[in-house]
Amino acid sequence: MPPAYPLRPMVNTALFVALISVGAFIAIPIGPVPIVLQNMFVLLAGLILGPAWGLACVGIYLLTGLAGLPVFAGGTSGIGKLFGPTGGYLLGYLPAVLVTGVLSRALGKRLGGDILAAVAGSMVVYAAGVPWLKIAFSLSWGKAVAAGMVPFLLGDAVKIAAAAVIAGKIRPLVKL
Repeated sequence: MPPAYPLRPMVNTALFVALISVGAFIAIPIGPVPIVLQNMFVLLAGLILGPAWGLACVGIYLLTGLAGLPVFAGGTSGIGKLFGPTGGYLLGYLPAVLVTGVLSRALGKRLGGDILAAVAGSMVVYAAGVPWLKIAFSLSWGKAVAAGMVPFLLGDAVKIAAAAVIAGKIRPLVKL
């Protein structure tokens, strides 16, 4: 009797949880929200794993951090991170990976479509993170955007391009 859940997607999901976790350790503190690589791996999970397994991946990642393993930016963890300035960004990863995966599939899993899907996913992260930052620090909208989005746009453009190229190279090797 075959297993209820296929092993290959579960292993790929676990690998992406590890990549997202490692990406969080590569952090450059520039203010209340650091520059990290974890968002690139979240987008890549959506592009490669698709919406369902990508959502499972990010959910496991968040639960791992909430359970106390140091997988959030700078090697931190705990429920306090979800109530701090980065909480909106962390929670935004869930709908972002879903949107990225759905759009990538709908657009044919091609470079241009993957870039559009990753841009949409990044916009979802900002849509969740910037208002959270505004509330957490009682900032004006202008200051929240200036602190929580503007400094990251150029780096995110590079990460989006890299994720789309990597997805194109890796996707044929990953059988889900």
